[in-house]
Amino acid sequence: KLWLLVSLRLGRVRCVHGPRRRSEQPGDVVVGGSFTIFYLDEVSLLKFTSPPAALTSLNLNIWGYLVTQGLVFATEEINRDSRLLPNLTLGFSIWNSGDLVSGALREAMAFLTARRNPSNYMCQASPLRVALVGDTRSAVSIPLARLLGLYKFPQVSYSSTLAGLSDKTQFPSFMRTVASDLTSSHMVAQLVLHFGWSWVGILAQDDDYGQQGSALVIQELVQARVCIEFNLHVPSQESLEKTHAIIHRMKVCTAKAILVFLSNKNFQLVLQGLLGSGVVGRIWVSQDTLHSMLALAVPGISQVLQSSFGLKLLHHRQVPGFLEFLTHLHPARTPEDIFTQRFWEVTFGCTWPSRSPGPAENSTGTGGIRFCSGNESLTGHEYPFQNVSNLHLAYPAVYSVAHALQDLITCEHGDGRCADTRRFQPWQILHHLRKVHFKTPDGKDIVFDANGDIVTEFDILQGQKTPEDLFHFVHIGTTDHRSSSGDRVTIHWTKEEPQVPSSACSTSCTPGFSQIPQQGAPNCCFECRPCPEGQFANQTDMKWCLLCPMDQYSSHARDHCLPRTENFLAFDEPLRLTLTSAALTLATLALLVLVVFLKYQDTPVVRANNRAVSLTLLVSLALCAICPLLFLGHPTVATCLLRQTTFAVVFTVAVSSVLAKTLTVALAFRVTRPGGRVWVCLGPGISTSVILVASLVQVILCGIWLGTSPAFPHRDMASEPSHVIVRCHEGSRAAFSYVLGYLGLLAGGTFSVAFFARDLPDAFNETKFLTFSMLLFCSIWVAFLPLYHSAHGKATVAVEIFSILASTAGLLCSIFLPKCYIILLRPEWNTPAHLRN
Repeated sequence: KLWLLVSLRLGRVRCVHGPRRRSEQPGDVVVGGSFTIFYLDEVSLLKFTSPPAALTSLNLNIWGYLVTQGLVFATEEINRDSRLLPNLTLGFSIWNSGDLVSGALREAMAFLTARRNPSNYMCQASPLRVALVGDTRSAVSIPLARLLGLYKFPQVSYSSTLAGLSDKTQFPSFMRTVASDLTSSHMVAQLVLHFGWSWVGILAQDDDYGQQGSALVIQELVQARVCIEFNLHVPSQESLEKTHAIIHRMKVCTAKAILVFLSNKNFQLVLQGLLGSGVVGRIWVSQDTLHSMLALAVPGISQVLQSSFGLKLLHHRQVPGFLEFLTHLHPARTPEDIFTQRFWEVTFGCTWPSRSPGPAENSTGTGGIRFCSGNESLTGHEYPFQNVSNLHLAYPAVYSVAHALQDLITCEHGDGRCADTRRFQPWQILHHLRKVHFKTPDGKDIVFDANGDIVTEFDILQGQKTPEDLFHFVHIGTTDHRSSSGDRVTIHWTKEEPQVPSSACSTSCTPGFSQIPQQGAPNCCFECRPCPEGQFANQTDMKWCLLCPMDQYSSHARDHCLPRTENFLAFDEPLRLTLTSAALTLATLALLVLVVFLKYQDTPVVRANNRAVSLTLLVSLALCAICPLLFLGHPTVATCLLRQTTFAVVFTVAVSSVLAKTLTVALAFRVTRPGGRVWVCLGPGISTSVILVASLVQVILCGIWLGTSPAFPHRDMASEPSHVIVRCHEGSRAAFSYVLGYLGLLAGGTFSVAFFARDLPDAFNETKFLTFSMLLFCSIWVAFLPLYHSAHGKATVAVEIFSILASTAGLLCSIFLPKCYIILLRPEWNTPAHLRN
């Protein structure tokens, strides 16, 4: 890795500038003169050779060199601006930290104590030291920030992201133009939530960067109920044994989304270990795009990234003119700059003759070495990382220091006192640096928060595979942590929206199913169970099913509720029309028989069959026939009160009339002498008394029923899922049982009397007809009871209506049709002589 540290020095324009000179020695590079930026990083370049193992170091050093050029570009751009820092010139000094804490502290102390003075200017006084830009890695920036914080000396880092550096108590002079791990981790978590990944894995470096970054993401994801399959800590120092264990764990994991908090080297080791393992389709998500660019340079790595894409966060836009600035680099312009010579060699794959041990007579030297001619052109040449990585990282840092100097000189955002450009204290420039707010020439808004962190948004880049089996990064969206939680991630696909891979422990539960957690597994691992009857789930991955409203029922798929239909014998149903027609027909028949009996009431047949009781029986049978009309239609309070009581009373009258007729016949043949006690029972008022007493008992029972717990309309929601059964609730079950029980007892007694009198010598076989009618009546109602209790809905009402009509028809036909046959068709039988015979 390459780590950069820069210093700023301030002086007057009247200083005489020497040529810009570069040296391989740290601390010797100075450009400008008026004031100087101190820039520290590892900027040495390695010559690329054929072994792929050198690829990582080579790419990193090229990246570091190009970032250094971003500092040079920003400095020269500021010096050309007549409005920013007029009459002053910005210079810089580049130092090599070697990616070591000791190297960074040594070079920083040398800069602060002026033990090494730049020699490319000639001024009367040493230029003022303004600020330090760097270092890249947080582990190196922390000791520097502690040292510089003692003197309130401004330090602006462009790549140190450790969240702890935001603590102004420990690091009072530290600023940065990059988002902290806290912000970046929050945006990574928002990205995970936006794409609905509920099952993720984490690869974290075993250092402050990896542990803090992963801990922040885990905390936020756990609160959002996202499950972490694994959180593997990759050792900072190379350990083949631990790395192999991590790679083996990666091979068996099921999470598709992998959050990366690794160094470039460790990230490559993991990907290389997965080559040929069959692991495909992973989604690699990190806070920077440099990881993936380095990984994609490894031969064959596309096997691991096949049918997957990575979403990366970027926080800078391309600076206009910077790539054109790079095309003008040439070793001849700065012959003392060995970095440019090595960059030239790496870019064009050649060697400068002066660096070759042999003679350089031809373009190709001994051993196949190709020499650089100097005629190569960088115009149109694609540099490594130029499309995806932040080569101009130091660009906003330099501008921040320049605007702080501008505010210091013009007394803006200050306490009313202007600073002398030849003498000021470090805390003064730090005071103004914290309050800068400006836009860079590339249009980026620069402002720092109270912790010295830049307030920024992120760009989301997606690695897409081309038909040529290459990967390139496409900008697909933005994130902004300042927005509300629902608007922090915005995706705008440039072409047809691709299929975003899912990352879940269990297959998503479709509507109609609910999640059932697996015992001992995380909450993201579950089974899908269909919703039971009366419940529904109208969304995906619902934790539990919802109850349908009382007037609705769940659909067959259990994904929504449907309105229930009311179930009752409506007037427009065929069954209702059939039962109504049968009831009216039977009532008409009973009335016709009544008319016949009234017309022929003085004939022997009518008089011999107890004319008054027969007429009463016919009237009650007519009422029994029309009684089912109360059971049809939508139940109301009135119909519920009348239907069962009316049925019980009229049938009691009918059965008691049959009992009176049966008793009269049976007792008539038991009379042996006039004036006996049995003869008293044959008086004209006895039959009427039997009917009245029997009916009165039933009326009393019905009155008690209506007075204590009457029937009422009821909507039954439980019997049928898709219907609301509208029926009459009988109120008191005991009272209803008593009423039916009394009617059954009366019918059973009547049948017994008729059965024992069936063989009496009745001329018109009256007892046989009465016995048969009561047998038919009792059979119908015995069969009615189980059918009534097993039926549901309107079938219950239909069963009761059918029983009423059938029993009424049985009594009417069994008792009166034979008599009507004699009266109407056999009048010769309807004579006293025939009766006496």
